[in-house]
Amino acid sequence: MRDVLDEVYPWYLAGEGFGLATVVSTFRSAPRPTGAAMAVSDSGTVVGSVSGGCVEADVYEEAREARATGRPVLRRYGVSDQNAFEVGLSCGGTIEVFVEPVSRRTFPELPAVVASVTAGEPVATATVVAGPESGAGSLGRRLVVWPDRTAGTLGSAALDGTVTVDARGLLDHGTSALTHYARTGRREGADLSVFVGSYVPAPRLLVCGALDFAAAVAELGGYLGYRVTVCDARPVFATAARFPHADEVLVRWPHEYLAEEAAAGRLDDRTVVAVLTHDPKFDVPLLATALRLPRLAYVGALGSRRTHLDRLVRLREAGLDDEELARLAAPAGLDLGARTPQETAVSILAEVIAARWGGTGRRLTATEGPIHTAGSPDERSGAGSPAAPAT
Repeated sequence: MRDVLDEVYPWYLAGEGFGLATVVSTFRSAPRPTGAAMAVSDSGTVVGSVSGGCVEADVYEEAREARATGRPVLRRYGVSDQNAFEVGLSCGGTIEVFVEPVSRRTFPELPAVVASVTAGEPVATATVVAGPESGAGSLGRRLVVWPDRTAGTLGSAALDGTVTVDARGLLDHGTSALTHYARTGRREGADLSVFVGSYVPAPRLLVCGALDFAAAVAELGGYLGYRVTVCDARPVFATAARFPHADEVLVRWPHEYLAEEAAAGRLDDRTVVAVLTHDPKFDVPLLATALRLPRLAYVGALGSRRTHLDRLVRLREAGLDDEELARLAAPAGLDLGARTPQETAVSILAEVIAARWGGTGRRLTATEGPIHTAGSPDERSGAGSPAAPAT
């Protein structure tokens, strides 16, 4: 719901209910990711999207019906056979969409959720999207989970306890997921399906080296949803005026800043570190620090192959082993033939995206099979993932 929250919350505060449709699961080439949402107000105003257009009209009617009747519903949309009157996806994928009425009565915890999202505090909503008509785990029941507390209930203490543990695990990775439980709260069985939507602060992009390439990486990183920090020890270069798209510009030795952020717990497995300095006195201590940290999504360093070979020698002299050096993406980026700072930024962040989702970086015309994978390796295992802004 994060993508429509700014639009629907004023409706909520004004006492106007709305129908909310959320993508709770996807298979193969789904047009929108899990967590994508569309809302329909009492007056018929629409915000958001669940399919990019394929099934919007049908979901619109379902949302209005849910709002009118007060009854939630789970709908499944698969591939269309191109019949003009059939509702389906043209991309070959499948999505499940949970449609529910939202109001002060059905979602009294929403103001607390909005307050946490605004403050950058991690919070998750766990909603029963498939279950019995009544009793524990009944359709539409909701539990809100923070790292240190909960609100609401799914109907039983046992179920709340199990879902709370799992939701906090998903929060750690910034991941939304459809989970399954028995009515007793045990993970075995499939009586209930619970969608956990995670709302976490934006993933971080640390751009080290205040050069023209850094400005382009900062701008594109912000566009992709990262919270961007530019860090350089040289005050003449590290100025807010030179990096208007960065969230913060710091005059610090990058390796010292990185170590402090890691010690304070402000880095995670969604964090991207882009080293753009080309200067061993900055690069070596910074990369030595970054490559020894266990929880980073990507560490990349710009430079020629000759520069990189010299860098590897210096890093080995600093004590890094083969396993640690294998985590370094250098020269950073995909082979796009990039020349300008802007093209180089695309190359670097394209590699970040490919690493996040397990992409090959090859041209799609040279590949076969589904365009979209099932998700990152962590998502496929159920552990959650990265790298990326959660919805």
